[in-house]
Amino acid sequence: MSTPLKEFTRDDLLTYNGQDGRPVYIAHEGKVYDVSASKLWKTGSHMKRHQSGRDLSEDIKGAPHDISVLGRVPQIGTLKPEKDPMDERVPEILLSLFQRVPMLRRHPHPMTVHFPIAFIMLVPVLNLLALLLGKASLETCAFHVLTACLIVTPVAMLTGPYNWWMNYGGRWSPVIIVKMVGSLVLIVLVLAAFLWRMTQPAIMVEPGGARLAFLLLTMAMVPVVTVLGWFGAKMTFPH
Repeated sequence: MSTPLKEFTRDDLLTYNGQDGRPVYIAHEGKVYDVSASKLWKTGSHMKRHQSGRDLSEDIKGAPHDISVLGRVPQIGTLKPEKDPMDERVPEILLSLFQRVPMLRRHPHPMTVHFPIAFIMLVPVLNLLALLLGKASLETCAFHVLTACLIVTPVAMLTGPYNWWMNYGGRWSPVIIVKMVGSLVLIVLVLAAFLWRMTQPAIMVEPGGARLAFLLLTMAMVPVVTVLGWFGAKMTFPH
């Protein structure tokens, strides 16, 4: 005779996180699974990103595997239906949209932020190569990339607060403050470099202090975007 399934609330589930010898449970689509025997969950977390004791219905949609992996572990209960407190501030029409297109909830910022990171890293490299090799075409290419930076950086800045509100409840933290202040500094640097190059097209051609200052300005964008990327990764991969 099979053992009846136990019903868990979200608070109940949180206690089964593998800490202090407790079993490791996760939930998916209303079902609770015991993953204690899986070596991928032995620390209570999976790939240092997904925490046990939680409903992972949304997380698994972005995983590199499908839900068939849950067939390898026993279902030991069900999750009591209740609205996620994080969803109480989200209009029902958005929640319905997220059910159909999950990536719209979690991925807009991670998808867009890689473009300014890559472009901003490339600008000073192309300028330095232009100086070393004496190739004006490389400097022109650097300006085109800088123009692209001016287009994609505001997009990343807009999707950032969206994901912050949607997935972190708009809660302030030192990391959020660093990212918001750093983003403002970054867009000022990008805009300054763009306007300078627009008004003085020969800035990288004519030797002198102005050329050095412009080169240093483009190089200053690199540590700023590096810090932003680092703290963004800390939010995505907190462990």
